[in-house]
This record gives sequence, C-alpha cells and structure tokens, in this order.
Amino acid sequence: MDKIPILRMGPFLLVTIQVDLYDRLALSLETDLINMVHKTGSRGVLIDISAVSIVDSFMGRILGNIASMTRVLDAETVVVGMQPAVAITLIELGLSLNGVHTALNVERGMALLQTKLGPDADDEMADDDADDTE
Repeated sequence: MDKIPILRMGPFLLVTIQVDLYDRLALSLETDLINMVHKTGSRGVLIDISAVSIVDSFMGRILGNIASMTRVLDAETVVVGMQPAVAITLIELGLSLNGVHTALNVERGMALLQTKLGPDADDEMADDDADDTE
C-alpha cells in the first residue's frame, strides 16, 4: 500500500490506518494529510489506529507532528482506537503526544471534534451537504 486514504466528512477528515506504518508511508501520510487540511479547510482530523499493533517512537513523533501542524492550520486532531499495548508502548517510550486528543472509538472521536468546534460544526456540515446537492 503506497497511500493511506484520507476521507472528507463535512468539516472533518477521517484517516483509517489499516496497516502497520513503515517510515516512508508515515511521512507520506503526514504530508498528504497536512496538504488535505490546507486544501479543504477542514477543521478537524480523526485518525483511527485500531488496526495498528506496533508503534515506535517515530510513529509517535509523526502523530505529534500531525497534531502540531493541523493546529497551526486551525484544525484539531483526535486519535481513536488505540489498543492497550500501543498505549503502554507510547508511555514506556516517554511520548506524551502533546496536542493529540484521544477517544476510544470513531463515534466518540467525532463527538469530541464536534464539541471542540462548537455550534459551527453543525453549520459547516449542513453547508457541505447543501454543496453536494447542487
């Protein structure tokens, strides 16, 4: 797999990582995701890592970088679906993932993003739905 798909859902971008990331793929995801946030004006990024079973310090740093860069572009980042072993590994590596919000699953992650954006999230989603019908 050469690219991780990035899906747009209203004012948010959804990334579902279904494979363990190697360094080049992680860097490609970082670049593609930041470019997509800029291009679409998305206000939130949800990254589902439920299929990721192995994480290293590089992957942790990439998640932190994504959160920092999206924050500069006026978007929030939420990571969901972290397996307990991955969480333990991140803590043992001393990675705090500053700026990365977490939730147990996609549904809770989307709710968290909507809460962070406030009432504007519903308006932006309605605007996007209206654009799709034209």
